[in-house]
Amino acid sequence: MKPTELTSADFDYVRTLVRDRAAIVLEEDKHYLIETRLQTLARADGLRSAREIMEHMRRDRTSSWHTKVVEAMTTNETSFFRDLKPFEALRKMVFPALVAQRRAERRLSVWCAACSTGQEPYSIAMIMRDPAVVPAGWTTRIQATDLATNVLERAKLGRYNQFEVNRGLPAHLLVKYFQKQGTEWQVKDELRSMIEFKLLNLIEPWPNLPETDVVFLRNVLIYFDVETKRRILAKVRRILRPDGYLFLGGAETTLNLDDAFVRVDFDGSGCYRLRSF
Repeated sequence: MKPTELTSADFDYVRTLVRDRAAIVLEEDKHYLIETRLQTLARADGLRSAREIMEHMRRDRTSSWHTKVVEAMTTNETSFFRDLKPFEALRKMVFPALVAQRRAERRLSVWCAACSTGQEPYSIAMIMRDPAVVPAGWTTRIQATDLATNVLERAKLGRYNQFEVNRGLPAHLLVKYFQKQGTEWQVKDELRSMIEFKLLNLIEPWPNLPETDVVFLRNVLIYFDVETKRRILAKVRRILRPDGYLFLGGAETTLNLDDAFVRVDFDGSGCYRLRSF
């Protein structure tokens, strides 16, 4: 597709839209990123150029194109057991500690707050299915949310190509929890049934979420400004159980954002607990 030669006004329109709808700050040097993703979106929807998308949005400010553009601008990079160490912390430290603390309840809950195409919650589900980590007979619940409907649909489907399963998924888990369907791999129902996928935009009012033992909010806060980060962490505090755990991305921290959290290190992986605990 030929360059669309979007105007400065077009770029500003998209940057403002994404900031207002998703609180994601696209710096002025992101013109190439914006243009490339709009071109890809146009091609996928049978349009000739990104300029046509801009025309549709300006013609009708309630059109579905606004949502499509916001979703196209969000980063959905993910993989199974991404960065590995947080998942090892779950397996070796967090879940064993919670199992000891929840023996009377025999119930554990996890929230993946930006689940993208689902590899993260499915990775956690595989850990929770291991009876050496969470005893058989316990009730386990994973909520997985994202603001993009397109990636949520893929996550619900639970179907991945060979490249995707090759990224971080051990062979024995692939064989155990996936079925080959043509050139793709389908997550088995025993794993899919553990996860509830829902649409949720972190900067908008949250529904009444139940208290949870573990929150995965990894590689999300880096896209927000300081005040948005503080608001989100304050809301996380309200749903995280007093002895629960918060996981952020390797480049993220609660430092100078929310003093209620304290960092806990485990073999090079950092997670956070409420300071009052």
